[in-house]
Formats: sequence, C-alpha cells, structure tokens
Amino acid sequence: MGERNGTVAYRAVLLAGALVVGGLLFRQLATLLLAVLITVIIAVAVAAITDRLAGVGLPRAVGALIALLGGIAVLAGIFALLVPPFVEQTNEFADDVPGIVNDLRDQIRDVTGAEPGEISEEVDKFLQRYRDDPAKVVGPITSIGLGLIGGLAAFVLMLITAYYMAVRPAPLIEGTLRLVPPRHRGEALRVMGRMRGAWVGWMQGVAVDMVISGVLLYVGLTLIGLEFAIFFAVLTALFSVIPYFGAFISGIPPVLFALTYSPGKALAVLVIYVVVQQIEGNLTIPLVMSRTVKLHPAMIAGGVVVVGALFGWVGLVVAVPILSMVTILVEELWVRPLEAAAEPP
Repeated sequence: MGERNGTVAYRAVLLAGALVVGGLLFRQLATLLLAVLITVIIAVAVAAITDRLAGVGLPRAVGALIALLGGIAVLAGIFALLVPPFVEQTNEFADDVPGIVNDLRDQIRDVTGAEPGEISEEVDKFLQRYRDDPAKVVGPITSIGLGLIGGLAAFVLMLITAYYMAVRPAPLIEGTLRLVPPRHRGEALRVMGRMRGAWVGWMQGVAVDMVISGVLLYVGLTLIGLEFAIFFAVLTALFSVIPYFGAFISGIPPVLFALTYSPGKALAVLVIYVVVQQIEGNLTIPLVMSRTVKLHPAMIAGGVVVVGALFGWVGLVVAVPILSMVTILVEELWVRPLEAAAEPP
C-alpha cells in the first residue's frame, strides 16, 4: 500500500513538473507560434489571389509576386494618404495635452459644481500627472509605433516566407497530410480547406470593418466640429482589428478630449462611437465575419479575452483566426466523431 501511494505521489510530482515546464515553454514559444500563424495567414491570402491569377494563365511565381506587391502597394498608398495628416495631428494633440488636461479638470469642476479646493485630491493628482507629463497620454501610441518599427525586419522575413509558401503550397500540404493516417487524409484536407476559408473571410471582414469604422467616425467627428478627426478615426480603424473591445478602447480618448469643450460635445462624440460600434456589432461582424468565419459574436467577444490573456496584445490581432482554428478542430476531431458514434448503424 505504501509503495502504491509512493508511486501515485511520484506521478503527481512528474505531472506537476511537466505542467510547469510546459507553461514556461509556452510562454517562450508564444511569440514564435504567433509569427508562424501570421505568416501562414499572409500566405493563405497571397495564395488565394495567386490561384485566381493562375486560372488566367499566369505562372504561380508571377501571380504570387503580383499579389504580394499589390497588397504592399495598397497599404503604402493608404499610409501615404493617412500617415502625414495622422502624424501632424498626433504631434498637435501631444502639444495640446497640457491645456487639454487643464480644461478637462475645469470641466470636471463645473460638472460637479465644486470649488477648486473641493475636488478630490486623488482626481487632481491623476490629472496632474498627465498635465506634467504629456507623454503618458500618447506614450501607448508611441510604444505601439516603436514596436511596429522594431518588428519591421521580422515582418519582411514573414512576407518573403509567405511568398514562397504561396508559390509552392503543394509540398507543404502534402507534408502535413503525411502526418495523418492515409484513411483520414481526405478529411484532413477538408479541414484545412475550412481553415483557409475562415481565414480569408476574416481578412475580408477586417478590411471592411476598418474602412466602415474609419470613414463613419471621420465623417461624424468632422460634422460635430471635433479637432483631430483623422487622428481619432485612424486610431479606431487600427483598433477595430480587435472585435468589440477595440472600438471601446479607442473611444475613450476622443470622449475625454471633447469633454474639454463641453459635456454636450462629449455626449455627441459618445453617441457617434456608440452608433459606429452598433453598426460594427450588428452589421459588420455578424454579416461579414460570422458568415465566413462561422463564429458566434458572443464567442468572438469572450475568446478575444482568453487569447489576449494567453498571447498578450499581439495575440489580439489574430484572435479571430486562432478562435476559428480551435473551433474547427474541436468540431472535426471531437464533435463529429461523437455524433457519428451516437447515430444508429
């Protein structure tokens, strides 16, 4: 009996050690896994365009190059149109931060009806930090920009890898299928096709969502006369890659900024963001993403939180592809076999 208990304790220690080592390895490999996933997603998009160009007689190498350079050209054109005014308004916003914070403090005093000495000391200290150090307001945006610049070399490497994957996808697909027993390779190929369709649909949905959100916000903020409309619209378009939560996060700065003018203008900005978020939540995501990615909106919202906790903020960018992959694998590897086993012969 004692020997058996010792064996059980030994196995429990081994299991606990394996879990700890697995957790540490997961943290170390999370960035690599995300880089591989992003590379595969880019390759899937390039390959989808390459397949269509190959249908009209273009060699795959040429079609993949056209698809990749065309995507880069479109992004460069968008950046050329938006980045100069975006950078200019960002600099202006940073310069105006001290005055904005002072105005915001005055508005809080006016709304509460308190005298300067009656304002909560904690609130005053909070505002004072941002007045004395404007970088704290634009710091997160700057850090994101620096992170993007720092990852440019890795992104170029991913683009090159995605290009070669799109030019010759057959050896990679065949190599993956060889890991599956021969009698299940047809099913594995079908599952891979489902993932490909889900990821292509997600990219189409993100593009549509970014355009709709950015344009509607720019028009709405311009109509009510809010400054830095391009800055706030581009910021929201970038954050729209995070379903549901991106619109909420990006809506906080313009609402606080509008509050420096008046509570009425802040309310107007809040209404604009709520309307845009409702359009995103009830039109773009259900009609565009949910039909192609095959994910329920509630699952997307909850899954984003889980993916963010596991992979960090970078994982939020590809949260929907990760959720779609997990959903497809669970359905194909677990749900379908259970249903098949429950059916009468």
